[in-house]
Amino acid sequence: MPIPRPDLQGDRVIAHVDMDCFYVQVEQRKQPKLRGLPTAVVQYNDWKGGALIAVSYEARKFGVKRSMRGAEAEMVCPGIQLVQVPVARGKADLNGYRSAGSEVVSILSTKGRCERASIDEVYLDLTDAAESMLSEAPLEELENFDEEALKSHVLGLRGDEDLEKNVREWFFGSDAIYQDKLLACGAIIVAQLRDKVLKETEFTCSAGIAHNKMLAKLASGMHKPAQQTIVPSSAVRDLLASLPVKKMKQLGGKLGSSLQDDLGVNTVGDLLKFSEEKLQERYGFNTGTWLWNTARGISGDEVKGRVLPQSHGCGKTFPGPKALKTTAAVESWLNQLCEELSERIQLDLDQNKRVAHTLTLHARAFKTDDMGPHKKFPSKSCPLRYGVNKIQEDAKKLFDTGLREYLGSHNNAWRVTSLSMSASKILDTPGTSSIMRFLQGKSFPSAISDASYDDIQDDAPSSSIGSKENMLPESDEDQQAFAHEKSVEVDHVPSQARKIDDFCTQNREHKDKGKGSILRFFSGINSSTKQVPNGSEKHEGLDLRDHQKEPLVDEHSSLGRISNQQMDSSWNLNAEDVDPSVLDELPLEIQREVRGWIRSSKRAKTTKLGSNIFHYFSTDDNSG
Repeated sequence: MPIPRPDLQGDRVIAHVDMDCFYVQVEQRKQPKLRGLPTAVVQYNDWKGGALIAVSYEARKFGVKRSMRGAEAEMVCPGIQLVQVPVARGKADLNGYRSAGSEVVSILSTKGRCERASIDEVYLDLTDAAESMLSEAPLEELENFDEEALKSHVLGLRGDEDLEKNVREWFFGSDAIYQDKLLACGAIIVAQLRDKVLKETEFTCSAGIAHNKMLAKLASGMHKPAQQTIVPSSAVRDLLASLPVKKMKQLGGKLGSSLQDDLGVNTVGDLLKFSEEKLQERYGFNTGTWLWNTARGISGDEVKGRVLPQSHGCGKTFPGPKALKTTAAVESWLNQLCEELSERIQLDLDQNKRVAHTLTLHARAFKTDDMGPHKKFPSKSCPLRYGVNKIQEDAKKLFDTGLREYLGSHNNAWRVTSLSMSASKILDTPGTSSIMRFLQGKSFPSAISDASYDDIQDDAPSSSIGSKENMLPESDEDQQAFAHEKSVEVDHVPSQARKIDDFCTQNREHKDKGKGSILRFFSGINSSTKQVPNGSEKHEGLDLRDHQKEPLVDEHSSLGRISNQQMDSSWNLNAEDVDPSVLDELPLEIQREVRGWIRSSKRAKTTKLGSNIFHYFSTDDNSG
């Protein structure tokens, strides 16, 4: 359901930057001979030449569309160059496209708050930069003015005969209102950024500049490729008056159809005929208010400071006769998907010091002999454990649980047409010590024990699965979703994680000499910690101010085997009892810390069987 957000105070300058047929540009940079030629990128299955996922502007002139398959495109445009998406583990490998997108983001993020909306598009809040530029000197006195900005399309300008002259007058007119002057500064900054992107990456991009995200997004696609469009406040009404209602974000589905069928609304401007009360009465308070605001170009959505993805996901579809029909086939594909997912979250941890906390499985399936109403395969999630073997094991449990719920008491034959795995709830790992950074924010039981069926939860379908950021469409019906879906957003940190963060921050300030970082972590675990059904933890009577006065570990708790006497001295362990495969699954910085303890133990010759570190790192799962 759309949620109305009041327009933010002050005059904002928001840009939406969208790469031009990005996948094609990436392939053209790898193969410069393709530049200027009609080119398309096709997905890796070769049925009828594969489905097109990106089409160059040269090919579009011949009538080639992204909805076509390769064989049809060759009939329309005999000279088209078809480039196949790289393949790894039997599915599309998007790493090259992700890396190229990151190159662009690193440039765009230098001028203001940056929100990476997908693999090839970014929102920028340039308000501060524009205000700073305007405060330094009037626009007409600017030196080193980028002439590219004067090629901007300014909506609402009249007189097509001398458009550049009209644009220049709009930029430098002495009677321009303050809002328009800010937009002009934003346009100059965007033009500079686009030029820098072209010089450093060889990629072109288009942009929209407006006072909010909604209008900037609409404007960025109006003039392509390698162009930019400005939406002054005075042009908003005319822009929306003729905009088909289905073209507006969140109105492409049932809500848009209802507006057309029930209210006769065909353009966004048609909504102006209805009062806010009427729309609220028909669609509810939130949706009604959002529709009323949208008709007037009002949107308070902020640009979130986010250049890293909020989730990692990978998936595979199995259309028609390729549908999976045995648990062995499902497990084989789950293993491959989990390998990719494990690599990506491990890379995220190594490069960005972020830890994913939730593992989710999504699937589509059907029953071969079921004549009743179609039932969706339930999505399932559980706490995420690092290590490819553990992720594979937990994915299998999630699928088994979902399949039992899907089949119910009947033993129908089934087919799986889609599988996808995602890692979400990705949080920074604050803390001064490597082991603290790895463990902080995790629910303690899931950090040290195997996932059980009790940890598995129902999970709503996530928009991150199947998004441009995470996977490619593998059937015709996936094409439209692939073109529009975006990565999932995590807008808040769970309150329990914040409690643990606050606690660990205080605990770091209590610097016990001779005690390792893991000791300080254990000292904060209260014996009243309980696991609750939703997978989080409940701390009863945990007073963060008095944590130093509490016993390190209650002898009756799950950590009771670690005595106060053991923890009062330096780490003692039998190096021979530490399972190397467990260490190998930890992040490299934690491996180094633990191996340092092991080396010290060997030199001291004071190891004791049953030491606390042995009990922490040993697991019942010897598969690693």
